[in-house]
Amino acid sequence: MDSARESGLYPPIKPFADGMLDVGDGHRIYYEMSGQPNGIPVVFLHGGPGAGTVSTQRRYFDPDVYCIVLFDQRGAGNSTPFASLKHNTTDHLVEDMEKLRILLDFDKWLVCGGSWGATLALAYGIRHAERCLGFILRGVFLGTQAEVDWFLHDMGRVFPEHHAAFTGHVGGLAGDALFETYCQRLFSDDDDLCLPAARAWARYESLCSTLMPHTVTESGKAFHRYALALARTEAHYFRHRLFLKDDELMNGLDAIKHLPAVIVQGRYDVVCPMHTAYRLHRAWRQSELVVVPDAGHSGMEPGIARAIARAADTLAREIHTA
Repeated sequence: MDSARESGLYPPIKPFADGMLDVGDGHRIYYEMSGQPNGIPVVFLHGGPGAGTVSTQRRYFDPDVYCIVLFDQRGAGNSTPFASLKHNTTDHLVEDMEKLRILLDFDKWLVCGGSWGATLALAYGIRHAERCLGFILRGVFLGTQAEVDWFLHDMGRVFPEHHAAFTGHVGGLAGDALFETYCQRLFSDDDDLCLPAARAWARYESLCSTLMPHTVTESGKAFHRYALALARTEAHYFRHRLFLKDDELMNGLDAIKHLPAVIVQGRYDVVCPMHTAYRLHRAWRQSELVVVPDAGHSGMEPGIARAIARAADTLAREIHTA
């Protein structure tokens, strides 16, 4: 099957199994499996944190080769309780992944993630390197304070109109006051405060995520639900510095440097600018950096999708011959 089709994606498929895994602390995470039951295990990690998975993400992988695992992280998507911030940290998510791997009886799996999903992939890999076949990382985010500050304040250098709308929702505040006011609203039990703030946050992120302009569809419960989980969880993680020590992922990279990795990066990614991916690549000699010349941040841009699919095809061949 040719992974270089125009969309960059394999044809739509349905899961052959799904379920809810009780991971403790009152949380249950939704997971699904599709593709080849006896294929190479690959786990896909969604972004955000809080964005949840979508069916399109199954299509990065050849369903005749891979056993494709998608799951919704704590508080996201179909996991319960929805949009919950209690017992929701990077450490929790890493160990949820390990519990899921054990449940599914995989000795090792390929780990693929984009944006925050790339952060989580690295955190998991560093702590459980012996369980990883390799990595596909898209739109690299290393969880540093500088990257958070860029998102909250400096993306406006490229998208001033979208940043103005983002700050305008809280009266044009700047600096720490901007973030703290968003937190007050996003963590409120008052839907009249929380939901509009969540929509403004999610709209800002979405509009800055692609190379070419696009319309954000905000009608219906689906967007409201997505926006609430995304914005609340991102703000929660940002407030706690992603539950990572300063430059923790780069400092722990030695644990996984021996494993193969393909880093897919849009040249014009404004949400997670390319210098971060380049820094990771320079430190990881086993990695390949694939720069997509006509893309921004979104994993659904055709050039990004094609690059992820090609990376999965390439790593499958390497894994089979290893």
